[in-house]
Amino acid sequence: MRHQPAAIGFLRHDVSRAQQRWDQAQMRHLARRLGYDLCRTLVCGPATAELMEEVRAAISQTEADAVITPSLDHFDGAVPDPLVQVADVITVSPENTYARWRTRPA
Repeated sequence: MRHQPAAIGFLRHDVSRAQQRWDQAQMRHLARRLGYDLCRTLVCGPATAELMEEVRAAISQTEADAVITPSLDHFDGAVPDPLVQVADVITVSPENTYARWRTRPA
């Protein structure tokens, strides 16, 4: 049984560049401060095929409640709709939470 909600980290190495280690540290710090267990960090590049499918698979495997990313730049500037359907998206800078969409029961 998990004692705290789970999160995964996500960044693109082509966006972080030389700051990748700093970005990873900032994601870990924010996760800890918000009470998340950062289970895994996905580091991808611009050539990663089926990027959202990989992120969603990691969410499913870890039963994560959130995805923490350094900024929306790592998602090409916008919160991906398929992602926010299954998990909260939290950015380090600026610090913001994009809550997952909930559907009303039929």
